[in-house]
Amino acid sequence: MAKGNYIRSLRQLILLTLLLIIAGGSYLSRARSTSWEEPLWVTLYPISADEQSATKNYIDKLTTKHFIAIEQFMEQETHRYGVAIDRPIRIDIGLPIAEQPPAPPESRNPISVALWSIQLRWWAHQATKNQPGATPDIRLFIVCHDPKIRPRVPHSLGMQKGMLGVVHVFADRKMQKKNNFVIAHEMLHTLGATDKYALDNNLPLFPVGYAEPENAPRHPQQFAEIMGGRIPLSDTEAVMPDSLRQALVGKQTALEIRWIETLKKEPVEPVRADGKVALKK
Repeated sequence: MAKGNYIRSLRQLILLTLLLIIAGGSYLSRARSTSWEEPLWVTLYPISADEQSATKNYIDKLTTKHFIAIEQFMEQETHRYGVAIDRPIRIDIGLPIAEQPPAPPESRNPISVALWSIQLRWWAHQATKNQPGATPDIRLFIVCHDPKIRPRVPHSLGMQKGMLGVVHVFADRKMQKKNNFVIAHEMLHTLGATDKYALDNNLPLFPVGYAEPENAPRHPQQFAEIMGGRIPLSDTEAVMPDSLRQALVGKQTALEIRWIETLKKEPVEPVRADGKVALKK
């Protein structure tokens, strides 16, 4: 009996040690990623959701130029908040992945979610271990859907633990600008940014989910706060932005990803003379 207790205690000690090592490594990785002292490498791994020819054609023709707007958005917003770094993220495209990521659990039971999180991280490791090049800071799995057979895509997600995301997009070049907005949103989740919209109706939360909460009158807003997800037009109506040109990083999000140290710090002047942000063409 005593021997059994000893073995059980030893196993628990080993497990605790491994968890501490993993947690410590994850903490150091996240801390480095939001120090903003050097660029972060983000690799996008395309996945066909439906094996349609249109989806395959979309994936085969993807290049980094299709995602340059995300790099420009991040560069512009870091500068707006006075962060002294050029090109804060650099996007690369990995080889297509054949396997589908594990689906999230239907139940929000903490144990089920935790087990799925571990499963997803293990799947991501296995799916990318033979990819060429160095391991990126952030891994985003871009699951592409043919809009002709699926007009609405599943919910996307980004995880700070493991710094990875599963992003569902439309395999349609006409939707690329909106796809980039969703990708940027999920990418910021991996850096610690939280959602700023109501789960029951997707309306941005005031004031944290508003790009310009100080505006008077409050509505309509002209921009979407990137983690708010939509442009508020009234207390009960909001629309998806057409592109990242209609998006800003709000102060709460800037605080979460360590662009500012306190909400009292004001961002520097926007790029345009009229006080609005415009991405470079």
